Amino acid sequence: MPFRDIPGQDRVKSLLQSALRAGTLSHAYVFEGPRGTGRRATALTLAQALHCREGGGDACGVCAECRKIAGGNHQDVIRIDTEGAAVKIDQIRDLQKQFAYKTTGENPRVYIIEEAERLTPQAANALLKFLEEPTSATVALLLTENAQALLPTILSRAQRLVFLPLPPETMERALLEEGLPPALVKPAVRLASGLDSARELIQLNWFAEIRNAVLQLAKESSRGFAAAMLAGQAIAGKGETSEHLDTLFDLFALWCKDMILLQRKQTDSVVFIDQLEFHAKQAVSKPAQHWVAVMDEALRAKRRLRAHANPQLVLERFLYALQGGT
Repeated sequence: MPFRDIPGQDRVKSLLQSALRAGTLSHAYVFEGPRGTGRRATALTLAQALHCREGGGDACGVCAECRKIAGGNHQDVIRIDTEGAAVKIDQIRDLQKQFAYKTTGENPRVYIIEEAERLTPQAANALLKFLEEPTSATVALLLTENAQALLPTILSRAQRLVFLPLPPETMERALLEEGLPPALVKPAVRLASGLDSARELIQLNWFAEIRNAVLQLAKESSRGFAAAMLAGQAIAGKGETSEHLDTLFDLFALWCKDMILLQRKQTDSVVFIDQLEFHAKQAVSKPAQHWVAVMDEALRAKRRLRAHANPQLVLERFLYALQGGT
């Protein structure tokens, strides 16, 4: 795909395209960033741009070379992923053997190592030697969430490009264009750092259940503490829902932000877009300071869960704060 079709990461894309056009591309790059920020897509597009028949420092995405790379069938573009829990030395040795043969093309060969932080020490040392003494013109693309886990000597021989978490609005537009439900897209993109993780979250059944649980608890809380407690007990004892209470508190923090936005009549930015009329009435039933306090309590509840506090008691304490208790 062309660089312009990759959401966000304008600085990274600009640097790579400038290097492509000037012929100053580095022999090795480390693409660092959270999952879903476009590291893999950028690596493939860079490989396509190097081999694209259209040229011009970009990938057309439709020529034979671009299609081969996208399909994983190009002899001069090799992708390496983990075998089990690690990238092993045999995989690096196989890469060296493949690149030892002469190529008929004039463009650099490209190898992409996914989860490069999982290189075994032996594989990392073999890769270092290959970076120092390549058998032909190559471009190495090392994808990682944590560049500090790589050997310092590998980092010193590569250009490091940082992929920032995508803005929620950017992810929201992309996922809505895919036809995913807005009611799930809006909260997911505010909890995830990238498109892949947001997409995965939306497709998990428990995420929709947790979201519904937030709406149910919010509604029951308007009827009184006893009603909220009964609903909370049912939710805390319910299978997958009880295993993801941390996400419930994340979503409650977003819901509290909605209450403040609704007080200000800023409905365009609301995350929980269903039952807007009811929520608008609920929002003005308490002062803004109350919703800020509940938001803070949601964050404290997450910390208590991490400290292995009793989930039922944590939820009950939160529901008490939601009612206006301290």
